[in-house]
Amino acid sequence: MQAVIEALTLGIRDYVEKSNVPGVLIGLSGGIDSAVTAALAVRALGAERVKGVRMPSKFSSQHSLDDAEALAKNLDISTETVNIEPMVESFRLSLKPQQRLTDQNLQARVRGVILMALSNETGFLVLATGNKSELAMGYTTLYGDMCGALMPLGDLYKTQVWDLARAINQEKAVIPESSITKEPSAELAPEQKDRDALPPYEMLDLVLVRHLEHNLSKEVISQETGLGLGLVEGIIAQVNACEFKRKQAAPILMVSKRVFGEARRWPVVSKLAERPGFEPGMEFKPHTHLAGVRLQPLGHRS
Repeated sequence: MQAVIEALTLGIRDYVEKSNVPGVLIGLSGGIDSAVTAALAVRALGAERVKGVRMPSKFSSQHSLDDAEALAKNLDISTETVNIEPMVESFRLSLKPQQRLTDQNLQARVRGVILMALSNETGFLVLATGNKSELAMGYTTLYGDMCGALMPLGDLYKTQVWDLARAINQEKAVIPESSITKEPSAELAPEQKDRDALPPYEMLDLVLVRHLEHNLSKEVISQETGLGLGLVEGIIAQVNACEFKRKQAAPILMVSKRVFGEARRWPVVSKLAERPGFEPGMEFKPHTHLAGVRLQPLGHRS
């Protein structure tokens, strides 16, 4: 992981210096992705050129707010807090959204507007904090958490981001342990967890690595991972259906042979056969270390 840390540090520094800007802005959620992004940015640029922005809503947990504050203190970066709830509520009153997903995306897009407005004011670039697993499955919001000038973690799977966080903390413990160990959540709805819309990342990444990096067939992936063929088909179909979102993502720092973009050519949209579906409680044939995991239907965030 040390080579990856060095490569991402160099990539961030090079991008910012050649853009001739004073620094970077990062939305600090208290989660692992924004924490790792901020730690790498400080490593690349120094604390004085990195600013964290906390944007809580009524769904933001206290532990996430505390983790974001602890991270900023550990990194010695300045922060600004902007409560998004009044702005989101204004949209709710005007648009009267009927779907929960619409409301969730409104929150993400309000945060995107805030970050870009602060970027205009300060001249700082926004670093998007998405990872490869989320990009692959479309578990991102266009013009929300996808906005920014650069996406440093866009070529790292979620499980690799956790590994990277632990490696960074071996140098100096700056990322709160609870950001690493707590269950992932976008915190856009009450009690929301990523597993409500995605397979567990430890399982999902087994499929994504084999599909994206090695071009293995769905049958071989199913055989190697012990996951049901229907599940593997559904994941691959979801990846292919979300290409239009990735085409609008911020540039990604490449640390693998198959980064999204030029290294993986795929039509923006294509007329595919009906995609295999996910049923509530779908079971799979697990390896021992995945035993007992049950799947929920995959969501499709736009």
